[in-house]
Amino acid sequence: MIRTFVFAAVVLVAMGATSAAQDRPVLRRHNLMPVPKSVAFRDGRFAVRETFAVAVTKTSDPRLLAGIDRMLRSLERRTGFTFPRGLAKDASAAALVIECDGPGLPVPSVDENETYTLTIGPAQAVLKAATTVGALRGFETLRQLLDGDRQGYFLPAVAIDDAPRFPWRGLLIDVCRHWIPLDAIKRNLDGMAAVKLNVLHLHLTEDQGFRVESRKFPKLHQLGSDGHFFTQEQIRDIVAYAADRGIRVVPEFDMPGHVTSWLVGHPELAAGPGPYEIVREWGVFDAAFDPTREPVYRFLDAFYGEMASLFPDAYMHIGGDENNGKQWKANADIQAFMAKNKLADAHALQAYFNARLSKILKKYGKRMVGWDEILHPELPKDSVVQSWRGQESLAESARRGYSGILSSPYYIDLSYRTTDHYLADPLPPTVTLSPEEAKRVLGGEATMWAEWVTPDTIDSRIWPRMAAIAERFWSPASIRDVPDMYRRLAAVSVQLEDVGLRHESAAGLILRRMAGSRSIAQLSLLAAAVEPVKGYRRGRLKPATQFAPLTSLVDASRPDSLVALMLRFGIDELVGDAPRFRARKGELTAAFEEFRNIRPAIDRIIDESPMLQEAAPLAADLASLGSLGLEALSYLASGEAAPAEWRDAALAKLMQAAEPRAAVELAVALPMRKLIVAAAEQLQLSELGLKAWLTRVETLAVPSPPAKK
Repeated sequence: MIRTFVFAAVVLVAMGATSAAQDRPVLRRHNLMPVPKSVAFRDGRFAVRETFAVAVTKTSDPRLLAGIDRMLRSLERRTGFTFPRGLAKDASAAALVIECDGPGLPVPSVDENETYTLTIGPAQAVLKAATTVGALRGFETLRQLLDGDRQGYFLPAVAIDDAPRFPWRGLLIDVCRHWIPLDAIKRNLDGMAAVKLNVLHLHLTEDQGFRVESRKFPKLHQLGSDGHFFTQEQIRDIVAYAADRGIRVVPEFDMPGHVTSWLVGHPELAAGPGPYEIVREWGVFDAAFDPTREPVYRFLDAFYGEMASLFPDAYMHIGGDENNGKQWKANADIQAFMAKNKLADAHALQAYFNARLSKILKKYGKRMVGWDEILHPELPKDSVVQSWRGQESLAESARRGYSGILSSPYYIDLSYRTTDHYLADPLPPTVTLSPEEAKRVLGGEATMWAEWVTPDTIDSRIWPRMAAIAERFWSPASIRDVPDMYRRLAAVSVQLEDVGLRHESAAGLILRRMAGSRSIAQLSLLAAAVEPVKGYRRGRLKPATQFAPLTSLVDASRPDSLVALMLRFGIDELVGDAPRFRARKGELTAAFEEFRNIRPAIDRIIDESPMLQEAAPLAADLASLGSLGLEALSYLASGEAAPAEWRDAALAKLMQAAEPRAAVELAVALPMRKLIVAAAEQLQLSELGLKAWLTRVETLAVPSPPAKK
């Protein structure tokens, strides 16, 4: 197990070095994420010692002082030093001088100035910002720059001029399908601040739960939450905690569909007859508000007035998605209302509902945000469209005059690999917009829907992939080097642990729970070699309800298998260059030997843990793939082409091993495909052209695996 991850780390370094040499001139390789707008490294370094002191010139405020304290405590943990407490009085003698023009806006805003410059020389570091929020962003960059060698800890000499590409850079956390408590929200806010995200979108109401205290309508949270909800004091705490880090909090109260939890206590709001119970399954359900009755709007006016006092942000999200209209069609009074008001269909009726909501929100100083379904010719122009349908849908709303934010490529709950999100852009070159229309694309939000997470596992489903998405929202569009992204992401992932995130420890908790007192070394290797199935397949392969504990192998696996990632990049590079292949053959051999030798130790654990019995075929296949990999390396080393029969049998075995079981995929299987074909063809790939060869391998006909009995 240890050797496999040593192999992974070596390949990460190799990837970064190759990328830097081939793709762009880089004076010094760095681990910054997001990459700043402009970075110019210089000769020299600033030594970080116990005397590291900070001075503030111009403006200081409590939020700036709190940010300085968080930065210094983080640097202390990483260096072991104890820095001077309080601010230095003599700026000329300070290690870091902060020049902040002003505190910024009293309430975090989409219009906040987040720009900063950071200049580090041998004698001093100077951070300049227009606002406190800009300074906070600069602190995170400085923390990432800290480095060390035999001479000690240091900051490299550099000049950075930085500003975000998009003003709306968010993370949606659904606290309804599974309850996510206050401490989890706070540690994820710390993670968001570390990578310069600035919007926490809290999805607070759903069919499965109503998660905020309402003192005007207490039956909402008393009957619709199973006792799991944020009190109003906790909401204020979250808002203040986020604002202290330059993060806005946008609440979502989903309607007119996804409202079952509202109707448990207030069935009079419904378009269909009750009674109602909290939904325990996942999907789209029929329950909907009745948009034709005035008491519904009086109720919502009072509710939004109460919530507006809790959430100071200028935007409030009404959801608006996935209303199937079945209750509306079945209600004779609603149908009569539609006929009287010449509303042609459910979409037109929902537009009527949204127009009424928009007026209510404006009354309380809020702008309405909703999902794609709210887009309608009658939608007020100051509304914001959040797109789950994709980049072209978002572009169309911009052409029609609406501001918008993109989410569809960033559904991190669906367990896609980091690169799938990283290469998706809110403004892709395939979408044509005028400069004015492009300004309406405010940015994007990743979505952490909570069907398949608990407080124990949510961090591992958000991080570290969220850091790469944050880079897409902040950095110039030209920053798209995938190998270098993964190299930097490995470093940032460790730093994210320092702010309290549990994404790295979550797997061990689950595996130890299953293994008891036995060693989890081999079990950890298996978990590292698999990935959760992608998209919505988990619900079909392994159905569950809101009460499921989510403590099986799939919950310990990661969306981006580190071992598979290293094989995927490593084999592409190593097979394409004979000298490098010879240099790395030992590392590949060590990895495949660990695969092959995973049994019988893991078999003993599986035999004694009934929950793990579903993993037995995966362990057997991983051992088989280890043997295949060793055979392929042997053929390549000998210079003798593997027989076609061996190749065909090996490829069939790979495809069979890649089939999902226990809601996971053996992610190391498909990257090995190139290695198997290379062993059979013994090509001088550097002469043939590696890219063309890899393309051909991807489309190579593969014998079908044996039919299942």
